[in-house]
Amino acid sequence: MKKTIIAASVALIMASGSVFAEASKLASEDDKLSYSLGMLIGERILKQYSEEIDYYILLEAMRAQHQGSETVISMEEANATMQASEEKAMAAAAEEAKLASAKAIALGQAFMLQNKSVEGVMTTDSGIQYQVLTAAEGPKPKATDIVKVHYKGTTIDGKTFDSSYDRGQPAEFGLNQVIPGWTEGVQLMSVGSKYKFVIPSKLAYGEQGAGASIGPGETLIFEVELLEILNTEK
Repeated sequence: MKKTIIAASVALIMASGSVFAEASKLASEDDKLSYSLGMLIGERILKQYSEEIDYYILLEAMRAQHQGSETVISMEEANATMQASEEKAMAAAAEEAKLASAKAIALGQAFMLQNKSVEGVMTTDSGIQYQVLTAAEGPKPKATDIVKVHYKGTTIDGKTFDSSYDRGQPAEFGLNQVIPGWTEGVQLMSVGSKYKFVIPSKLAYGEQGAGASIGPGETLIFEVELLEILNTEK
């Protein structure tokens, strides 16, 4: 009986849909509201479900729930179905991120192995590679200091994801408030010097990455110019 109800409703929706598709404009404000709601649902909710959605079944469920008619499944079943779908999507995303991270880590290790042979490149015990671009004899910061720097950050393929030079404004921050690779690396620098760092993922943003610009497992390259130690704890 329930399947018959859905089939009949779907047929009606499909038929009315074909009539509406031939209309040259929205006839009333109510029509415009209905169309607008459909657009917003499609943009804000349905896009994340890709090709999983059967629009006619979706519309039938919306109509039934909105009008208080009998639904084929209960609201509890609907919530459980949505939760299962979300958990499945999260598991798939986590697996995809894990594979992407492993690939990025391997590429970073290969890059660092090659970079190790570049003249002037040194490696710390933790695995950071650094190269002195401009030497200086000034004071060196501690992990608890606030510093002023100019810097540029790129991925190993040369894509710039952040640059104080591009913004035209040096950055100021506490060395204990940044990624571990920065905390360690900048302490090697004297004021007035400029270094190039290659920071492995484990000392950067790890398997989480950072936003859209830094993927999971990315090895990062920074050119850093230490301009000033703003305050230092004795």
